[in-house]
Amino acid sequence: MYDAVADPYCYPGSTVLKNLLDLRDQVVLDRYEAEITSDRAREPFPEGKVSPALYCAFHRHLFQDVYAWAGEYRTVRIAKGGNPFCFPEHIAVQVQRLFADLEQQQFLRSLSIEAFAVKGAHFLSELNAIHPFREGNGRTQLAFFAFLAERAGHPLRRQGFDPAQMLAAMITSFSGDEIPLQSVIRDLVSK
Repeated sequence: MYDAVADPYCYPGSTVLKNLLDLRDQVVLDRYEAEITSDRAREPFPEGKVSPALYCAFHRHLFQDVYAWAGEYRTVRIAKGGNPFCFPEHIAVQVQRLFADLEQQQFLRSLSIEAFAVKGAHFLSELNAIHPFREGNGRTQLAFFAFLAERAGHPLRRQGFDPAQMLAAMITSFSGDEIPLQSVIRDLVSK
């Protein structure tokens, strides 16, 4: 659960996010969200030029059945475990900067597996620190990174993917250590 202050995304007096089905029970909302985003993940994702707009389209694709604000940058400050993510007033600029850097790196194409793991881990780590959406950042990051990896010639293997290992590596990268995330990516790249 996120730490947030005066959160207009939540129902008054609760930490449950306002949603399209008006579900007020967190367990029920979590179950519905997991099911529907899993279904959406099996559908074709939006195509186009790798850009912040495409990244937002990925989030909208996954969460369109759950939240009215799917695909839109958050407008509140949030943190996890007391660690703040990018302040909302800086999200657009930081996402633009990150994607400009990705474009300058030719979207991670023509790299060895090792270089792809290093640069891919840095991209994911930075994207996670920005955390542009109120909810659904992790799922969107993974879906988009799989798309990016495919386009870069390093498709990810789905078998053997360990969500707990990925989460732990993402958390570690937030404090500046990208090595575990590099390892996870290296293991996921098809050989």
